[in-house]
Amino acid sequence: MTESPDALMRSLQFTSKQADPVATFGFSQRRKLFLLLMALPATLYVAAIGVYPLVRGLIFSLFQYNLLQPNRTHFVGVQNYRDLIGDPAMRQALANTAIFTVATVAIQLLLGGLIALALWRDDRFNRICLTLILVPVTITPLAVGLIFKGLLLADYGLVGYYLAQWGLSSPRGLFSDSSTALATLVFVDVWEWTPLMALILLAGLKALPGDLLEAAAVDGATPLRRLRKIILPLMLPSILLALTLRTIDAFRVFDIVFVTTAGGPGDATDTLMLLAVKEGLSFFDIGRASAIANLTLLCIALIAVVFIALIRRADKKANGR
Repeated sequence: MTESPDALMRSLQFTSKQADPVATFGFSQRRKLFLLLMALPATLYVAAIGVYPLVRGLIFSLFQYNLLQPNRTHFVGVQNYRDLIGDPAMRQALANTAIFTVATVAIQLLLGGLIALALWRDDRFNRICLTLILVPVTITPLAVGLIFKGLLLADYGLVGYYLAQWGLSSPRGLFSDSSTALATLVFVDVWEWTPLMALILLAGLKALPGDLLEAAAVDGATPLRRLRKIILPLMLPSILLALTLRTIDAFRVFDIVFVTTAGGPGDATDTLMLLAVKEGLSFFDIGRASAIANLTLLCIALIAVVFIALIRRADKKANGR
């Protein structure tokens, strides 16, 4: 019995669809495959540059591993972490890092907020000022540290010499005195990164609804009341974002400390990152250095989690969700 032409055509189409795997592969599946292939190079790069060193560092921290005695390498578990908890140098570095982070971020938030309010109005003068104040951000922290070290040296520094002569600093200079070294580092970091804080806060100010502020002004609200009741609540997500970025960056400070004080005098300005570098590159204790780096990473992760939760809550509150 012969088949009709229409039935024969449908049979051939069905057979071709079964034989062609692309035809049975839907558009959504092909799109997912395409996106996966596009993301594959970036994924491999992150795995090679980011994930692999972290895993190696975690493994090293579980071993007593010193490059000067490679034959004595053996597994010690969490002993490196236990030793760090009772180490006075580790506690001092953690305290210095915490003080530096809180002081710099708090001062930068205050000064950055004032600068952002001063530059809120969009005119030519404010645009020129904004361009000029961003100059410190364009300089690398290493260069900033060297510049301030040259300025504040008591022997021949352009500023430090006169400060020592007038009795405003110790004869050894601000960086060589344990009572002023950490505060001087805070000043250097504030000088460099306050413009970035101001820029983020200024972007938040520019995004505020102007009609709401105008309505509040018409209703007789004073500038201070508008700042407290409208501007600050609506800017809370931007403020928390700026705090998150600067807190994480300040907590892992290394460059300016390394080139100015190298952790001295004594351990007055030792930070966690500097201590890890000293343990790894000066004493060649890779296991201990890896443990310090992992603890630093854990602290940064906890800070990020807390701030991200606060940002989400503030964003939901600001948008009425």
